[in-house]
Amino acid sequence: MTKEKFDTLRIHGGYNPADHNYAASVPIYQNAAFALGSAERGEAVAAGTLPDSYSYSRVANPTVDVFEKRIAELHDAVGAVAVGSGMAAISYTILNVAENNGRIIAPKNLYGATLDEFQTLFPKFGIECDFVDNINDLDNVKATIKPDTKAIYVESVSNPTTEISDIEGLAKVAHQAGIPLIVDNTFSTPYLFNPIKFGADIVVYSSTKGINGHGNVIAGLVVDGGHFNWANGKFPQLDENEFTIKSKEFPTDYSFNNFFGKKAFIERIRLKYLRLFGAVLSPFDAYLELIGLETISERISKEVATATKIAKFLKKNPHVKRVYYSGLPGDAQEDLAKKYYPKGIGTVVSFDLDGDLANVRKLLNSVKVFLYLPNVGDSRSLIVNPVKVTHREVAPDKRKANHLTNQLIRLSIGLEDSDDLISDLGQAIESAFKLKISVDN
Repeated sequence: MTKEKFDTLRIHGGYNPADHNYAASVPIYQNAAFALGSAERGEAVAAGTLPDSYSYSRVANPTVDVFEKRIAELHDAVGAVAVGSGMAAISYTILNVAENNGRIIAPKNLYGATLDEFQTLFPKFGIECDFVDNINDLDNVKATIKPDTKAIYVESVSNPTTEISDIEGLAKVAHQAGIPLIVDNTFSTPYLFNPIKFGADIVVYSSTKGINGHGNVIAGLVVDGGHFNWANGKFPQLDENEFTIKSKEFPTDYSFNNFFGKKAFIERIRLKYLRLFGAVLSPFDAYLELIGLETISERISKEVATATKIAKFLKKNPHVKRVYYSGLPGDAQEDLAKKYYPKGIGTVVSFDLDGDLANVRKLLNSVKVFLYLPNVGDSRSLIVNPVKVTHREVAPDKRKANHLTNQLIRLSIGLEDSDDLISDLGQAIESAFKLKISVDN
């Protein structure tokens, strides 16, 4: 049977109504635990040898399971694990790949909380990060790899300036060194871009954002493409015997690699980090994620079209010094945008306002439709000044790489009428400078 396409999978993937009393919509299994039945069945469930069985919702839950399977199918991946937030997804992934004194290569222009974690928290767990100025300088990235480097980590589209990472090129560099490429694909969502198709091994999301699309849930995802060889000797944690998965089938070599094969990494995320660290996604939150996912194509298509329109408006505005939206014609990354993003670069637009911090504050206080709110991917349009809110923890020496100044403003474009959004921005800029500014688009 031919594999269904994206728009079919986003609605039907990972779910068989016959297994759930023929409910058309995925039921919410608001259970902490599940009866095990017989003693024999209980032992099989606990050992993990009975497929699609459940004992305790910290490990697995039927509603969450459908969400994970649907996400995995959308990526053509071997598995996914849903967690309580995007930061939990990043944390578990980095710990799982680099525990016991590994190193990570990453660009300096990361999201503020990610950069903070890489720079100040992971070193306390023995994990160091080597930052590079330009992640697309493949020769420099290759030269930065050390014997204890465990992965390259990037954002497919950077936050907040929408710089595109060359995923295919980075994947080749990583694989030549026997390490995986990990991609935060939050801004793009699987609708606009599937990193696994271009060689990425692990994909992480804050699915709070565009996957859910309605600003009503905090959630994260880890997705495993299933193509990387975790048994190449660089990741001993996956070769160690793990007592919790010991079974009759594997009485001696009961490591994750031997027991799960190509699913070794994602199953270790579930059984070690999710189960023991406990950042669990609730069944109701998984239900909200599934409902949001059903409309992802229509939502993001409209939001991308509006974002492009707004970016073009801002480029013509005399009080805007620079617009950051890599999908525009003539942009320095136009070739990468055409290669990776035929449906558009995304829903986030950033720009440098002329003037000073007082002008920025006046603009923020003057918008009427945009909400001053530190999130992206909402159905509502949002505005924020990153250096004071979302990226305030970024040290001064890293701000330049991220173009973080007091004049930088980030927009997340929602589903409102594009003319109303442009009019709102126009009047807010007018108020900030007390000048009449045309909003002709």
